[in-house]
Amino acid sequence: MKLELYNTLTRKKEVFKPLKGNIAKLYTCGATVYSYAHIGNLRTYIFEDILKRVLLYDKFKVKHVMNITDVGHLTSDADTGEDKIELGARRENKSAWEIAKFYTKAFQNDIKKLNILPPNIWCKATDNIKEQIALIKKLEEKGYTYIIPNDGVYFDSSKFKGYGKLARLKIEKLKPGARVQFKEKKNPTDFALWKFSRSDKMRQMEWESPWSLHVFPGWHIECSAMAMKYLGTTLDIHCGGIDHIPVHHTNEIAQSEAATGKQFVRYWLHGEFLILEKEKMAKAEGNIITVQSLIEKGYDPLAYRYLCLTAHYRTPLTFTFEALDSAQNSLNRLREIIASSKRELKVKKFKINKKDQFKFQEVINDDLDIPKALSILWGVLRDKNLKPHEKLALIKDFDQIFGLDLLKAKEEKIPKEILKLARKREQARKEKKFELADKLREEVKQKGYLIEDAQDGFIIKKV
Repeated sequence: MKLELYNTLTRKKEVFKPLKGNIAKLYTCGATVYSYAHIGNLRTYIFEDILKRVLLYDKFKVKHVMNITDVGHLTSDADTGEDKIELGARRENKSAWEIAKFYTKAFQNDIKKLNILPPNIWCKATDNIKEQIALIKKLEEKGYTYIIPNDGVYFDSSKFKGYGKLARLKIEKLKPGARVQFKEKKNPTDFALWKFSRSDKMRQMEWESPWSLHVFPGWHIECSAMAMKYLGTTLDIHCGGIDHIPVHHTNEIAQSEAATGKQFVRYWLHGEFLILEKEKMAKAEGNIITVQSLIEKGYDPLAYRYLCLTAHYRTPLTFTFEALDSAQNSLNRLREIIASSKRELKVKKFKINKKDQFKFQEVINDDLDIPKALSILWGVLRDKNLKPHEKLALIKDFDQIFGLDLLKAKEEKIPKEILKLARKREQARKEKKFELADKLREEVKQKGYLIEDAQDGFIIKKV
């Protein structure tokens, strides 16, 4: 079955075909580790995790690389402002290295709590300085760079034919200063490859280079250098949030393709924003919610994952606690139904229903249509024609994509006496002996348990 993905570069769905065999080379932009990731950031990582799971479900071999930006990301995309890591270090009175290490671990813990599969390779900007220098030297040799004294080494975007093709920028309509503040730049869209440290302000993170003794990398160069180091000159898929399209990913394409003369990425996928009170959730705005803050409010992190699954990755998702409550309730209901089924059916090997499995694969292969996939899951649970073991087999299969650990639902130990009464009541219902059924239900309640009727039987819960 063909997998179709929406390619930002072409603005259309395309059948995914890896460049080499069935190996999918995937690069995803990771965290800038100066503070905790917020749930808006994490929506993007959940979408990328779904993509990876679909690739694996379709039997592709995935080589997944994710970077950690621990230097070089300035507070403005226009090459101005302070390095976010240095800023975080001053805020918390720690070293830049301590800040980066602490928030890298925090980010990795967050994605673990959300059941996001880790990449095959984690790569840090500070571990790949020589690769970044080598890439800039190659660009310099090809005539794509120039130096602004006391500022840095810049990429001349006017020399790269097709600059802005990902974002479909109208370069001629950009006024000088529209995206930059330095008058020394030759073009509004030129960007820093390496920055020179200010003589009046000591940095904690800086390196020697052919251009200056005290330098640090630009944000964009690190991704190109590390992506090509681990995945080769041409990647199959590159992902990120839609905010990366006009600057970061546009600049990655320019510097990579200028250096190699080859296409950098074949399929670009981007996730939409999480919206909070009509605004994009962003650290800079101070309107952030973290995974830990959800836990402290009593939510299961996987309830947030479930909420993200209810909206297509290319549509904005408005976050409210009412919506999260609904997601938590739906997830709890799923777990109760599944735990009840497992208790009633002690079978370890389940036979899959191919018809429902095919329908499921069809929708996930249609540009990751997970909301439809969720509706198929609920349809399976409500289908009276499916036997319990068939349902559990499908749930196990589907959860390879959802990542909700559905079959790990805890089976509450129900006393044999309660189970016997519940089964007797179920038989009374089938025989339309409703008065007896009500009496048995009340007897069970008096013993501390509730019976909830389901389309395929019943669920028992403690009061």
